[in-house]
Amino acid sequence: MTATTAVDTEPGLADRILGGWLGRIAGNMLGKPVEQGEVWTRERIDRYLRRTDALPLTDYLPAPPTESEALDLRPEWRYCVRGRIHGSCRDDDVDYAILGLDLLETHGFAFTTEQVGDLWLLRLPYLQTFTAERAAYRNLANGLKPPLTATYDNPYQEWIGALIRADIHGWTSPGAPRRAASPARRDAVLSHTGNGVYGAMWAAALISAAFTASTVRQAVDEALTVIPASSRLARTVRRVASLHEAGLSWEDTLVTLTEETAGLGWIHTVPNAAVLTAGLLYGDGDFTRTIALTVRGGLDTDSNGATAGSVAGVLCGAPAVPAQWKDPLQDTVRSAVLGFDGIRISELAERTLRLARTDV
Repeated sequence: MTATTAVDTEPGLADRILGGWLGRIAGNMLGKPVEQGEVWTRERIDRYLRRTDALPLTDYLPAPPTESEALDLRPEWRYCVRGRIHGSCRDDDVDYAILGLDLLETHGFAFTTEQVGDLWLLRLPYLQTFTAERAAYRNLANGLKPPLTATYDNPYQEWIGALIRADIHGWTSPGAPRRAASPARRDAVLSHTGNGVYGAMWAAALISAAFTASTVRQAVDEALTVIPASSRLARTVRRVASLHEAGLSWEDTLVTLTEETAGLGWIHTVPNAAVLTAGLLYGDGDFTRTIALTVRGGLDTDSNGATAGSVAGVLCGAPAVPAQWKDPLQDTVRSAVLGFDGIRISELAERTLRLARTDV
C-alpha cells in the first residue's frame, strides 16, 4: 500500500506539500516576534496591531513604532517583520520538520524512537533545544534510553514540543490520518508523555486529513479519532468545535477556553491546541485569516502559527498561498540542523513528496 492511496489521483499533491512547508514557515515567522505568552497576551497583541494600524492582520507584523515597544519583542523581530524578511529565520519549529525529513530519508517509515534520539545527537545542537526536548537530549547524552528519556527529570512532558515535530508525518501520509499518527507517536515518546504525545498524534493526523477533507471541521473531526476521546486534549478540541458550531465569536470562544484551561501555562499542549483549533475553524480555510487569528490568539504564537499555516497551506496548496507570505521567504530556510542551513524550501518539499510516494 502506498502512502498516497487516498490522493493518488490528485495532480495537486506536490502543490499541497509545498503549501504545507510554506505555511509552516510563514506562520512561524508571523508569530515569532510575540512568542512569549505571559507577556504577549491576546489583548496586548491586538493593542500592538491597532497602534501600528495593522488590524485586520493581513501581512507579517509591522515593526515596533518606538524603541520602548521593541524591548518586549523577541530579539529576532528585526528579521521577521514587514520589509525586513529576506529568507526565513532559524527556529526550532522549522528545524524539527527538517530533522523529521532527514529521519525518514535515513531510516524509513519503520524508524525507532532510539533512532530519533541518535539523530538528535548527531544533527541538532543542544543549545537549540528547549524544555522537554532539552531534558530528553540531556538524558540521551547521559546514556538513558526511551522511555526514560521522556520521564526522568523532565517537568515539561505535556508541553507543545512533540506537537511541533509532527508535520512531516502528516505530509508523508496524505489522506491517511491514522497512519500519520503512528510515526508521530514513536517520535513523541522520546521526550513526552500523555497529552504531549497525543498532541503530536493529533497534529500529524490533522495535517494528513487536510489533504482530502472537504472542510476544516471534517479534518478536525478526523484528527480526533486517533487520540483517546477521554483525554483532556480531545475534550478541549471538541469544546472549541462545539462553541464554534453554536455561533460564538472567535473572541468569546477563546475567553471561554482560557478560563477552562487556566493554570496549565502558555507552552502546555492543551491550551495551545485550543488556540490552534479556534484559528482553523474561524479561519475557515482562508490562509491569511487562519494564521492571523491563530497568532492573535496568543500563547505559543510561533508554534501555533506554524501548525495552522501547515494545515491551511495543505488545504489551499502553494499557488493559493498569498504572495505577501511566501515571496519574502525567498525560497530559503535558515536551520540549525547540520547540513541543512540555507536549503531551498522547494527542495524540502520535493524530498517530502518523494517520501509520500514511497511504500510504507
